[in-house]
Parts: sequence; structure tokens; C-alpha cells
Amino acid sequence: MSKQKVLFVCIHNSARSQMAEAYLNALGGDRYEAESAGIEPGVLNPIVVEAMKDDGIDISGNATKDVFEFLRQGRVYSYVITVCDETAAERCPVFPGSGTRLHWGFPDPGSLTGTRDEKLEKTRQIRDNIKRQVEAFLRNEQLAR
Repeated sequence: MSKQKVLFVCIHNSARSQMAEAYLNALGGDRYEAESAGIEPGVLNPIVVEAMKDDGIDISGNATKDVFEFLRQGRVYSYVITVCDETAAERCPVFPGSGTRLHWGFPDPGSLTGTRDEKLEKTRQIRDNIKRQVEAFLRNEQLAR
């Protein structure tokens, strides 16, 4: 049986979508193949890299990717999931032929304020929320079979 393809999209592909991609591949990699991309690709957030490493996942080698490049390549997905705020999610392109479009809104770790340690702690909370959402997605998908 082939894996279902899932695309996670946020603004810069530097934090939220990278975390969601990593968790879906780690937790559901037997059934899903996840990718991530950004509307305006930026630079991988080093605090996000550290927060993920704390949970045993190394994303330090990941590159940020352009969602419009994936669209031009004609990629098709079972799910396109936006993980940014509502306004940014509306800017996400529609992938012809793709299946379900979902929106999971999470705060942007790149916009956090405070000391480095405070940003890391808040990023860990966002990371944990993303992980819980991916776990719920996998449970719900299992029930739907």
C-alpha cells in the first residue's frame, strides 16, 4: 500500500511546518510521507532545531522550501495542512488534484519575545502542541479506516 502524501505549509517554513513534517514522518512514517514548504521561505529557526533535538528529532539538516515550487512541479497530496495563522493560511495556494485541506493554527516561534531561554520554553510548548495535533490526526485517521 502506498503512503499518503501530506504537505505542511506556513509562512517561512522555518518552524511550525518543519516540526509538523518531522513528527508525522517520525510517528506515522509507515503510512504517511510528509513534506513542508513556505509561502515566503526563510531560514530554519535555530531555537526550533534545539527544541526538536530535545525531543530526539534532528532537523538541523533541513532546508526551507517554496510551496509555489511544489505547485509548479504538479505535486499532489492527500492532505495540505496549513499551520500558520488564519490570514497567512488564506495565502496558501490550492493544489489541483489534492485531497483534504486542513488548518491547524499555531503561534509563530519566530515572533516570540523574551530571553533566549524564554523563547526556547515557549517554542517547546508550541512543539508539544504540534506533536499532540499530529498524534490526534494519526488516531483519527486510524479510526476512519
